[in-house]
Amino acid sequence: MPDRRFDVLAIGNAIVDVIADADDGFLEREGMHKGGMRLIDEAEATRLYDAMGPAREASGGSAANTVAGLASLGLATSFIGQLADDQLGGIFAHDIRSLGVDFGTAQRDDVGATARCLILVTADAQRTMNTFLGAAQMLGANAVDPADVAAASILYLEGYLWDPADPRAAMYKAMDVARDAGTKVAFTLSDSFVVDRHRADLNRLLDEGRIDILFANQAEAESLAQTDDVEAAVTALGGKVETLVVTRSEHGALAVRGGERADVPAEPIARLVDTTGAGDLFAAGFLAGEARGLGLERSLRLGAICAAEVIQHYGARPETRLRALAGDLLD
Repeated sequence: MPDRRFDVLAIGNAIVDVIADADDGFLEREGMHKGGMRLIDEAEATRLYDAMGPAREASGGSAANTVAGLASLGLATSFIGQLADDQLGGIFAHDIRSLGVDFGTAQRDDVGATARCLILVTADAQRTMNTFLGAAQMLGANAVDPADVAAASILYLEGYLWDPADPRAAMYKAMDVARDAGTKVAFTLSDSFVVDRHRADLNRLLDEGRIDILFANQAEAESLAQTDDVEAAVTALGGKVETLVVTRSEHGALAVRGGERADVPAEPIARLVDTTGAGDLFAAGFLAGEARGLGLERSLRLGAICAAEVIQHYGARPETRLRALAGDLLD
């Protein structure tokens, strides 16, 4: 058996989030779908940034947020994501390493600018994301060190990064290494637009047994299964993957594995501020439970605790040490 130096190794977009408050009227004028995510180019990123109100910058990216949560829970993590050799790239690299996450992907000067996500938060705490992928979509297969993948108990892949060809090749390489090394492969669908663009490909990954743990919210699960009933989606997808996790916002979450099913409610919160990162931090809690062999229900509860922490403040990374919030769940 390989030496498991990492509980979780993640591959995803290396992005700096730029977060600003906005009202519904601004979203309407900009033609944005509230609560959704769209891809933009560098020119649009510059124009929109100029039109936004005062903003806060924080390192982000879906899978990067997840490993940040895992590190806060006390797990050993590694991250692979492409940065440019620019100011935002330096900010991201510093931030993720300061959390104790192993990050060795070299910054490059031939990949454009570091990716950024312009996030508009409305009064109801919904976040509308406008993402310029920049350098992140230039992640190549040579950035994946097979020894690092083999040294992880779980490989976690971000669906947002499935669109560009180069990162997709990198993830295929990582999945092949994981299969040979006995590393579990977890995949998050990320957004309904990812499912809509790649439904056939994603179903093929499931049919080929390349994914062991699938994360989806209700809309993504229903879209992938092509049904408008969540239970029908759970039945269809649960038969294709070893472990299926479906989050349902304020209605909690569920997980199925073989003939076993667990359902947990959402954790109570004092105040909903910003839903950015809720799914990412839920995945962190669940993966921590899986890495520790805690079973479906305890893993779901950890996910709910982590998601509840992040939605009570701005930004997609925890501000409270999650290990303390987990209490005896991780003991």
